[in-house]
Amino acid sequence: MNTLYPLAPASGGHGGGPGGSPGGGPAGGSPGEGLFGLSQRLPPSNREAEQALLGALLANNRAYERVSEFLAPEHFVDPVHGRVYQSIQRRVEAGQLADIVTLRAEFEHSGLLDEVGGAAYLAQLLSAMTGIINAGEYGRVIFDAYLRRQLIDLGEVVVNRAFGAEPELDAKGQMEAAEQALFNLATDGAAEGGLIPLEKALVAAVENAERAFSTPGGVSGLPTGLRDVDKKMGGLHPSDLLILAGRPAMGKTALATKMAFGAARALLQEAEEKGGPGAAPKGTVAIFSLEMSADQLATRLLSEEARVSGDRIRRGDIQQRDFDEFIRASRELSTLPLYIDDTPAITISAMRTRCRRLKRTRGLAMIVVDYLQLMRPAAGSKTDNRVQELSQITQGLKALAKELAVPVLALSQLSRQVESREDKRPQLADLRESGSIEQDADVVMFVYRDEYYLAAKEPKDIHFEGHDRLGKFEGAHQDWVAAMEKAHNKAELLIRKSRHGPTGDIKLFFEGEFTRFGDLDIVHGDHDGR
Repeated sequence: MNTLYPLAPASGGHGGGPGGSPGGGPAGGSPGEGLFGLSQRLPPSNREAEQALLGALLANNRAYERVSEFLAPEHFVDPVHGRVYQSIQRRVEAGQLADIVTLRAEFEHSGLLDEVGGAAYLAQLLSAMTGIINAGEYGRVIFDAYLRRQLIDLGEVVVNRAFGAEPELDAKGQMEAAEQALFNLATDGAAEGGLIPLEKALVAAVENAERAFSTPGGVSGLPTGLRDVDKKMGGLHPSDLLILAGRPAMGKTALATKMAFGAARALLQEAEEKGGPGAAPKGTVAIFSLEMSADQLATRLLSEEARVSGDRIRRGDIQQRDFDEFIRASRELSTLPLYIDDTPAITISAMRTRCRRLKRTRGLAMIVVDYLQLMRPAAGSKTDNRVQELSQITQGLKALAKELAVPVLALSQLSRQVESREDKRPQLADLRESGSIEQDADVVMFVYRDEYYLAAKEPKDIHFEGHDRLGKFEGAHQDWVAAMEKAHNKAELLIRKSRHGPTGDIKLFFEGEFTRFGDLDIVHGDHDGR
């Protein structure tokens, strides 16, 4: 049975002049006001500022430059003021004069003069002008009141949903929808940014070049732990969305984990070099594992570092020396600034919230998402098809990379059309819902292992006919063995799109037993990839 809790009557008046608290009452109200107190307050507004701004614009159209970047007609609380501002905006942007005479003629021609208060009201607006130098400040006051009204509307939606207005959204979904709505309001309502002088941009470019010059190997970004990848890409760079795609069993997760592990180790080493043992790294690496649980991913990391087969670990088929190595590796790994979130089907808004919190509390240097197709768009958003959903997700990940200034490495599945081709090397068109992924990504990479496909092509005696069937089979089998030996423990990273650098192929070492990637030329004969 539902329980209704009593709401105390509201206290405080409606008032509210410019500069007062929203709605005129005490900021936040008394604890007993409840929802009735909120409903009896007037929404934040400042009509005097609206009149003063319009008067300044009518007196001197150049004042429009002070507000044009962030102020729109819908930001005015009085629709008449919004209509007047829209007319001024249209005429100024068309290079025409906007004053009382031209606006009166325009409104008379359209039959709207009476709607905006007549010629007398236009003259009254002009008399309300207190100086065009204050136009920018008036615009910001109007814009701030608009944002506050939007926050009130958003709060009302949150309250109504909590009371059951949208029963299909549970409490967790309602929180995620509220977070997304707040993010959209913050993004759409950002009156920041704008043009910056080239000089300032050049300073940042020179700093990046200096960092690459002074770093061994010329790595200006975050190292991946793979020398040839760092050499080709210069590390992983802030604000980049990198897509790592491949067919199942190619090793996508293992390669992404290797990069995350290499980045975390580099962060720890940098901190210890500057602050000594025990120094806190300046950032962390966050792995969102939607496919594997946190303990499964940790087991894979331990298997790679301790060189003990993950399958043997799960079955307990290990010796004492293996277990000792396992414990040693776990102690070393526990010091790394690496965090794992295994929430299934996480939404982009929930991921954004958790990344923001991690950056605020411990710093954030890299995000890994395994994998794209298992994510969901923001709660409350409705799309007609999966392509639109994935487009929202990739756009959200790119926005997250830019907002937090960190590289985001997202894994993606490939369509099955790869299997129908003779050459199994992936192409950009093989990406599932490839349009949005290819468009939003700064770098698109594919992991490919020829050994995987060769293993399925082992010749069988029954496939050969004729009197020399055995000889044909033996010859084909020898060729197959030679090809398998050539491809054994080898993988390729195919860079097919890069906004900031060259594309090309990178040869890698891959040990299937430990799902371990490394640099190829370090492992001749000893299988000791790094």
